[in-house]
Amino acid sequence: MVNAVYGDTPVDLGTAADFAILAKAGITNVPTSIIKGDIGVSPIAAGSMTGFGLTLPIDGFSTSVEVTGQVFAPEYAPKTGVKLTTAVNDMVTAYNNAAAATAENTYNAAATSENTYLNLGGGEIGRLTLTPGIYTFDIDVKISLGHLTFSGDENSVFIIKTTKSLMQAAGKHVILKNNNGVVNADDGPQAKNIFWVVAQSAEVGAGAHMEGTILAKTTVTFITGSSLNGRILAQTLVALQMATITHPDYIVAPKRRGLRGSAGSIISS
Repeated sequence: MVNAVYGDTPVDLGTAADFAILAKAGITNVPTSIIKGDIGVSPIAAGSMTGFGLTLPIDGFSTSVEVTGQVFAPEYAPKTGVKLTTAVNDMVTAYNNAAAATAENTYNAAATSENTYLNLGGGEIGRLTLTPGIYTFDIDVKISLGHLTFSGDENSVFIIKTTKSLMQAAGKHVILKNNNGVVNADDGPQAKNIFWVVAQSAEVGAGAHMEGTILAKTTVTFITGSSLNGRILAQTLVALQMATITHPDYIVAPKRRGLRGSAGSIISS
């Protein structure tokens, strides 16, 4: 069993953290998507990024009307190739470290019976509220019966890792609440501190909303109208269908405050 902890150390993404989307085997897009942040591919070439209407590269990057940021491919310039090689290596290292993370060897926090989770909910985590920790699965992780809530403060770290796939159903949302139950509060969980570590594929359904960095060993798919606050770091292909992807640096803190509800450990929501 891998222990979940009240983690206080985010996964070190290295230079991969600079990207909203980084993929080894390409990024396909069904227009119109909105990507706020840089995107890149490596070792595959720029031709693997389809549906973006890329400009000709200048100074080592190209641009797209669908990308608020820069677009990188290894053949654009020698410095770009080096940049991408480093970022991809950092992505793979981050995945490997997160996949092996335990309370004892990575996060330096004491594990207790209250924060030790294995195959929580039989893999169905929709309608649950999760507190900080490492959640380990050797089965598919699903968000299908309802919305998923993360509860904590602005420094809380959540790692959800599976040796199988991640599937979020259409219209289901990941919600962030502070310890007083306020949605999207400045002192609540942050997308930059949520990590999905997926050994197989990850799919976010139509109209669904996800929070956090997806570290995937294979394909990541965002279906029509879906959205992410975070990053997609994939060791194969990323497929977007009219999706919105927002890098943590581009997230604007909301002025509104949501409905209050009970905080705490794992409860129905």
